[in-house]
Amino acid sequence: MTRPIRSGCADGVRTGLAAAILGEIAGHLGRLAEDPSYSDAIDLRSLPMTDADREDLRAALGQGEVGAVVDVGGETRVDESAFAGVWWVEHRGADGRVMAEQIVVARVPDILLAHPADIADAHRRLIATDFQDQAASQAAATPSDPAAKEETHG
Repeated sequence: MTRPIRSGCADGVRTGLAAAILGEIAGHLGRLAEDPSYSDAIDLRSLPMTDADREDLRAALGQGEVGAVVDVGGETRVDESAFAGVWWVEHRGADGRVMAEQIVVARVPDILLAHPADIADAHRRLIATDFQDQAASQAAATPSDPAAKEETHG
C-alpha cells in the first residue's frame, strides 16, 4: 500500500521545536507580566514543526477556560492555554484549510477586541432604539405587588 505524500515534516519525529517555542513563550509572558499592553505572536506555520512537535506544544500549553470562534472570511478559533495570556489562534480559509496558526501572548488577542468604529456604530444604533419606551412598557405590564407575582407564577 502506498502512503500519501505529506507536505509537512516526517510523522512522529520530534525536532525539539516545541521546547524552543516554550522558551520563547516564557520570554514573551515575562514581558507581558511587566507590561500589560505588551503583545506578540509566534507564527507556527513559518517553523518546520512536525505533527509530533505540534502535539507536544499543545500538550505542554494545555487548555484554558476561554475559547472563541470568529467567523469573518473563514473561521478563526482562539483558545486560551492553561497559562493566562498565552493563546493558540488558528485561522482557516473559506475552504476550511488552516491558513495561519499562531501562539499569541497578550491579555486578549487583537482579533477578539471590538474595533473602535464598530463600538461607535453600536452606540449610535443602541441610542436610536426606543429601549427606554420598551422598558417602561415592560415595567407597566409587570405587577409590582409580590402577591400578584405569586398569583401569576404560582
